[in-house]
Amino acid sequence: MAKNSYHKIIQIDSGMIDGNGHVNNVVYVEWIQEIATAHASTWGVDDLMAEDGAAWFARKHTIEYLRPVFLGDEIDAHTWISTVERVKSQRRYQFLRNGEVVAQGSTDWVYVDSSSGRPKRIPEMMKEFVFVDPEQAGG
Repeated sequence: MAKNSYHKIIQIDSGMIDGNGHVNNVVYVEWIQEIATAHASTWGVDDLMAEDGAAWFARKHTIEYLRPVFLGDEIDAHTWISTVERVKSQRRYQFLRNGEVVAQGSTDWVYVDSSSGRPKRIPEMMKEFVFVDPEQAGG
């Protein structure tokens, strides 16, 4: 994982469980959104976006479910930025139970001008906040 990782502990409650008795796949998308937003807030991305008149939009989510998660389980959710390019970045996720990966995935995010709705170059100041290992950064 990159040095800019973030994690959060999630307690599985009954509202997360589906008819099959395990965490519903839609809940993982909610977790992805929640931890991405929480991570970004640690470096003030909302203020930077407001100043720049832009926002991040999810372009694609990919989730691989490896093991079911059940009521009462505790999940350690991790996220980190794996690449930053001109107008997009990729965020990776891992969900662990007792140190074992139960699901993993990624989201491709596009930086978009709020008024035009078109992709916009990610400001250098924002890239500085989103530290990515140099070997992993895109062009």
